[in-house]
Amino acid sequence: MTITGAFVLFSVIWFMVFLCILPTRQISQAAAGEVVPGSARSAPVDPQIGRKARLTTWITLVLWAALCAFIMSEVVSIRDTDYFQLLKYFEDAGKGA
Repeated sequence: MTITGAFVLFSVIWFMVFLCILPTRQISQAAAGEVVPGSARSAPVDPQIGRKARLTTWITLVLWAALCAFIMSEVVSIRDTDYFQLLKYFEDAGKGA
């Protein structure tokens, strides 16, 4: 795995986890009874973005380390998922055959 690949994997996992954690423990302005004029009633009173970002980072580090270890161990490679033998076709085409 390249450094760029590892960074992209971390970023994708981070955003997926962040979007899952973002709506948790959210109290709307309507539920709290403090609707700010000009805002949606469903807007959170205290979104706690920093806390959720830190939690997301810790969860992502664990998931990312596990996925990196799995990918670099080569237990499953791209050749294992080549059901239509396309890799062989492209390798032969690259040789000029």
